[in-house]
Amino acid sequence: MKMLRNTVIRAGLEALYFSGAHYLLRPIFAGVGVIFMLHHVRPRRDGEFQPNHHLEVEPEFLRAMLAHVRTLDIDIVTMDEVHQRLQERNFARRFACFTLDDGYRDNRDHALPVMREFDAPLTVYVTSDFAEGTGRLWWVALERAIAKASSIEVPIGGTKIRLDASTPAAKQAAFDRMHDWLRLLPTEHDLQREISALCTRYEVDETLIARELCMSWEELKAFADDPLVTIGAHTITHCNLVRQSEETASFELAESRARIEAALQRPVLHLAYPYGDRIAAGRREFALAKAAGFKTAVTTRPGMIFPESAEHITALQRVSLNGNYQDARIIPVLTSGAATAMWNGFRRIDAA
Repeated sequence: MKMLRNTVIRAGLEALYFSGAHYLLRPIFAGVGVIFMLHHVRPRRDGEFQPNHHLEVEPEFLRAMLAHVRTLDIDIVTMDEVHQRLQERNFARRFACFTLDDGYRDNRDHALPVMREFDAPLTVYVTSDFAEGTGRLWWVALERAIAKASSIEVPIGGTKIRLDASTPAAKQAAFDRMHDWLRLLPTEHDLQREISALCTRYEVDETLIARELCMSWEELKAFADDPLVTIGAHTITHCNLVRQSEETASFELAESRARIEAALQRPVLHLAYPYGDRIAAGRREFALAKAAGFKTAVTTRPGMIFPESAEHITALQRVSLNGNYQDARIIPVLTSGAATAMWNGFRRIDAA
């Protein structure tokens, strides 16, 4: 199903490009700016089974996007500047902001060098447990367990079923089904219980993944000293906030900020909601982020920034730089706002 969805999205992006519709729609839907969303920036990995590939782009694609933005004479700004322009209604020039979620080491090793080429700032949202080395990147653990197995036994819907994982295509189908099932479990405890059982069964050490992939506090201190880098918060545990009590969700927001500020000795004023879609961040979470003192908070809901985004400063939309669509032809489509406009039924703001 997800492969079909990716095919449809790619077809839509290419249709916008080849029809030239993105040029016609740009004046209407490009807005006053755009916040780009990334996770990993690194060279492409080997292997046919890469279910989390959508979360990574190659340095060359990031470089191509930055070069394109420069040709449009768009200001590349910090999240502080995004906040200031929205508050002051300063829309004389369009802007772009580049944000990266989770705090991966490749943000330092591969993204930052490319950003330096263009003297372009970036914001990295840090999950504090990942920096501690104690967090659980369950989507990576799931990928590694399925990669090792020829079949997977899981209790979906209270009944144990066996999923084929004998080929790359079968592994992808198994991953998609299990990913959706895990995200819909009632609590984070349920999700972690199932992932831990899976890792035990297929001999995956999930406790090492955060240290392997994410920057430690010491690494983040040096990283944050770069004048191009802003550090934001991404909660303590990378939990689905909607599924938490209000007390727990508030603690995840406020304490993540406090831990990062204590470790890095600098203010943390910007937030990204984990997962960030409609089932992980809504009106309650937008209000809690404001109450926790964040200047801005970003979602994963697709969209450009418009003047009215100033009224939804803790529900800002982003444009994903998705690893499944690393084609230079789609870059002008993404900056035109045409793709997100069509996705949103031509609504400018999605903050309900």
